[in-house]
Amino acid sequence: MFKIVDTLIKRYFSNEEVVVFLLLMIATLCVLAFWGGILAPILIAIVLAFLLQGLVDRLQRLRLGHLPSVFIVFFTFITACSVFIGVMVPIIWRQAVKLVQDAPRMFTVIRDEVLHFAEGHSDLVSQGAVDELVNSLANESANLGQWLVSFSLSSIPSLFSVVIYVVLVPLVMFFLLKDQEKILEYLTSWLPKERRMMRNIAHEMNDQIANYIRGKFIEMFVVGVVTYIVFLIFGLKYAELLALLVGLSVLIPYIGAAAVTIPVVLVAFYQYGTQSEFIYVVVAYLIVQASDGNVLVPLLFSEAVNLHPLAIIVAVLFFGGIWGFWGIFFAIPLATLVKAIINAWPSQEQLTS
Repeated sequence: MFKIVDTLIKRYFSNEEVVVFLLLMIATLCVLAFWGGILAPILIAIVLAFLLQGLVDRLQRLRLGHLPSVFIVFFTFITACSVFIGVMVPIIWRQAVKLVQDAPRMFTVIRDEVLHFAEGHSDLVSQGAVDELVNSLANESANLGQWLVSFSLSSIPSLFSVVIYVVLVPLVMFFLLKDQEKILEYLTSWLPKERRMMRNIAHEMNDQIANYIRGKFIEMFVVGVVTYIVFLIFGLKYAELLALLVGLSVLIPYIGAAAVTIPVVLVAFYQYGTQSEFIYVVVAYLIVQASDGNVLVPLLFSEAVNLHPLAIIVAVLFFGGIWGFWGIFFAIPLATLVKAIINAWPSQEQLTS
């Protein structure tokens, strides 16, 4: 047994670069596990800086200097975020409050429709199933009211955290964009001079993750806007809120689309009942989802992330279970990192050469 372990260690961990990389990975995981919440503003700033770096590079290719390019991209991004927060957030918040207030009446309407349908189709629907559904709707209505009260009370101390995020994230993001080369030069100075494996991993991650993150934000924007237009055409209530949820749902592959369909269908059923408009709204929404999966996603991610759908689902469940929302958000980049490490890990022939 000890001989087998000794052989494996010599085979895969006899290279200095491999050992350093493994220690870095362990240290990174420990930092995220113990101080991830504290470092969340820094991590968000790193992601945003990584996202905007491509725009900075494009402006530099147009003969603009590094500092002017950083200022233009940074202030354009801050302006766009400020406009969105100032215009859309109040509208979405009002709709969210109204939706929660209307939830009990919504569940009552759905319950009455179910009871009416059951009376006319007693041979298809059992009374026990109807009673169970009605009780479930009543419980959900009560739980939603309790959640709203608890959320309102618990959100008061978090206002200070919001202020910290609003100030700290843009500040860190600006310095990351401005001094990226200096920061990378300092960090790489601590690494071994021979780091072929790390370069291969960094190269693959830079190509795939940059395209993935930018593609996801483009997909989120396009799906959200198109969904909003569709809902606006049909006059669906809470159009802005539902469109925002649909746009955000693309961040969680497969699971997000399935989850966000429930509120869309419930609101449409509450507004239109069994009228033909309900069918039209659901069909139009499903067409948007199908177009996203079969047209938009292949265009944006044809070469970005080469992962099997099963691997993506497992990554979402695994990393989401470990790190919650951020684990779900970064599930595909983390799965891509694992794949890049496996592909770049030196073989026995490379270690002995």
